[in-house]
Amino acid sequence: MTSGVSEEERRARAALTRVVEPGDERAGRWLRRHGPVELLARLTGPALTEGTLPGAGEQRVQGYRTRAATASPERDLERVAELGGRFLCPGDPEWPGQLDDLGDARPVGLWVRGRPDLRIWALRSVAVVGARACTPYGAHVSGSLASGLAERGWVVVSGAAYGVDAAAHRGALSADGATVAVLACGVDAVYPRGHAELIRRVVEQGVVIAELPPGSHPTRSRFVLRNRVIAALSRGTVVVEAEYRSGSLATARAAERLGRFTMGVPGPVTSGLSAGVHELLRTGAVLVTDADEVVELVGDIGDLAPARRGPVLPRDLLGPGCARVLEALPVSGALDGRDIAARAGTTPDEALARLYELHSLGFVERQGDRWQLATVATTGSNARRGGA
Repeated sequence: MTSGVSEEERRARAALTRVVEPGDERAGRWLRRHGPVELLARLTGPALTEGTLPGAGEQRVQGYRTRAATASPERDLERVAELGGRFLCPGDPEWPGQLDDLGDARPVGLWVRGRPDLRIWALRSVAVVGARACTPYGAHVSGSLASGLAERGWVVVSGAAYGVDAAAHRGALSADGATVAVLACGVDAVYPRGHAELIRRVVEQGVVIAELPPGSHPTRSRFVLRNRVIAALSRGTVVVEAEYRSGSLATARAAERLGRFTMGVPGPVTSGLSAGVHELLRTGAVLVTDADEVVELVGDIGDLAPARRGPVLPRDLLGPGCARVLEALPVSGALDGRDIAARAGTTPDEALARLYELHSLGFVERQGDRWQLATVATTGSNARRGGA
């Protein structure tokens, strides 16, 4: 790595990652005013006079000073080097300039593992985030989106959590594509523990980054604040399945504040995991259903999505209720909800709920109070039973 900052500044910033929590705007203002070397000197020097570091009470300043006194940047820099990683600072050639849009909430620095150049990758990246407890539908859509983006030469950014995040990383990896995992802990820590193999693969094929120094553990607030980095790093954020209070919605809102594209994948109206995404769509996010539509929005002029060609979910991933209702529909002609319910052996309310779900997925069409297979689902070889 060609150094863009002095080694003294690099050591100071490395030390400050042990002192300052991610997203601390108060410390960010001090950093902007004094610079990292001077700020660290003030925090480790003699007792401060009142007003030296404005905006924080005596108790809070003492907390900074206590952490600064025990920081060992040389040890942390040696540890990340042992892992084959590096520590990036603002001003380094590899520093992603879009992180500067965070202002005083910009990371003090980034601990990085992985060979690719983070700045180059971030220039053509999309975040894919969503629910940890996602459904098979959410996992399928996330993986398909990520693999499609990777095949189009885009980098997939996510948070390495269970559910949608993991599916997005795996989708990109399965296409031999590029992916970046933004952690809420140190780059040498594995969280969640079940993702040891996934994070290892991302390190080998992509990039793992963190604001926190080696050995740091995640906390609830660190997960929330990690989301702003995901949003800032990417050209746009796609949310796949999210409840009303989902952290992935915070990523989308951060993207919106930063002037990035915000997108959502619709889901069944009967699912609570669709509620947050649908609210996002009602308040201005763009509806997308596949990688082509994402690239059309965030890409260059001429990156147009092809015409829609049918359902986006394979038939074998439908739940049993939807599958029964789908099989109850004739190959040609339309039926009302009561007739469909009778043929499917279920109640009219249940049948109607499944019909709306199938409609959102592109399998059926509605004509007033009557329903029929979508035209694209009745063409080709056994298309209804074979999926999209």
